Amino acid sequence: MKHVFFLHIVLFLLKGTAAAQPTKEPWSEAQLMATQTLAAQISKKTDDHLLIVSVGPDAVIKGSVNMGPAHEPEHLKQLKRYLKKIPRTKEIVLYCGCCPFDRCPNIRPAFKTITGMGFKKAWLLNIPKNIKTDWLDKQYPVNEE
Repeated sequence: MKHVFFLHIVLFLLKGTAAAQPTKEPWSEAQLMATQTLAAQISKKTDDHLLIVSVGPDAVIKGSVNMGPAHEPEHLKQLKRYLKKIPRTKEIVLYCGCCPFDRCPNIRPAFKTITGMGFKKAWLLNIPKNIKTDWLDKQYPVNEE
């Protein structure tokens, strides 16, 4: 009986420790770009040093290219093929905007891919809610249809 009680205590502590572990993101805080920063660069036409890549359902942001949802293997392969032609010194800004940042299935595999390919100047556009709220509703520059 004493051993069963001890075992329950150990399991309880292990479960609490595992739940308290924060998820490690593949990017740092310094690699997050504010939406207003990117919007200002696009509006002032000082964004020519940036490659803006959508890894979500659509390329909404002006000047961005669409690679499709990066959680799907064929779109991740498309991203890799596209980036093979790009110099590793190019600054890349990834964004999705399909849903809140912490639940997005696309940004993590895409960000790991670009940093794994050797791009040292990788940015992730900080879209806390979604592309509508954090870009379209603020009337930031968009791609023409």
